[in-house]
Amino acid sequence: MTSSCGRLIRCGLLLGAISSGWACAPQSDAVVVYCSVDEEFARGVLDAFTKQTGVVVKAVFDSEAGKTTGLVNRLRAEREKPRADVLYSSEVFNTIALANEGLLAKHEWRTAGDIPSQYRDADERWVAVGARGRVLAFDPQRTSAASLPNSWEELSEERFASRLAIGNPLFGTTKGHVAAMFVMWGEKRAGDFLRKLKEHDTLVVDGNSAALRAVIDGRVDLCMTDTDDVWVAQRDGARVDLAYPDMGNGGTLWIPCTVALTNRTPVRDGARRLADFLVSAEGERLLAESRSRNVPVRASLREAMHLDAPVGGEMSYAGIAGALEASAKAVRETLLK
Repeated sequence: MTSSCGRLIRCGLLLGAISSGWACAPQSDAVVVYCSVDEEFARGVLDAFTKQTGVVVKAVFDSEAGKTTGLVNRLRAEREKPRADVLYSSEVFNTIALANEGLLAKHEWRTAGDIPSQYRDADERWVAVGARGRVLAFDPQRTSAASLPNSWEELSEERFASRLAIGNPLFGTTKGHVAAMFVMWGEKRAGDFLRKLKEHDTLVVDGNSAALRAVIDGRVDLCMTDTDDVWVAQRDGARVDLAYPDMGNGGTLWIPCTVALTNRTPVRDGARRLADFLVSAEGERLLAESRSRNVPVRASLREAMHLDAPVGGEMSYAGIAGALEASAKAVRETLLK
């Protein structure tokens, strides 16, 4: 009787938390997702899955400063005994690295048939959805759009770099962005870019949100960030706008979120169902409808939601992932020295 009462009490306490992805079920039955998509945006998607399926989801989120990197290193540390079932990442580059290291499982994706091939791993270990663009943010009352650089490479000129803030390029989407520069421009030009930022006292802060805050506070005039940071700031009343500088091939860099199953065994049905939901058209739509406004990779979904996006550059995500170590080494030896 005491045991039954205890279970009833625990269930009652958990009823109020159902909207956060919890239900009255044993903790061991919960699907564990390591999630670097901002909790504000991911929570609605995860809650919708739980509401539809009844599957309990335990989400482990990462901090802004160590965005994605902390969870990636945690997966590496847990290689022999994975604790997570699913990875829901805010970027693609570290996901590719994990797949190459043998830390992600193959999966027969049942809801990804309409996702373009460039957003799917050839070996079916991950699928990409909901992309954010890398942008230059500014206060339109202090800086005119006409005075902005046309390309990212121009940003290293003193007239821009001395008024610029960037997130630490060893983490998050800034890390991927800098690696893309090494792929697009070559090691010498990309290295020169970093050296000039250092020479002209570019402000390096913890992450994209902190960089944007420096613009809003008036400490700098420009910052490298992601589209979602700007959209959220605008809805919160901040006076900021954005531009899409050219990466060097007529386009910008769009970084999608990714979903993957870890090597945790046995693979539970709930984990498979969650992974399929996150990459489904519904899961991608929910992410696009959040304040992040991630742009769907499905053209049909963009059309249905009346969304448009600037032209993306012809850049290989796998190629950028392969340049992460070299670009990070250059960042440590130049910009952060």
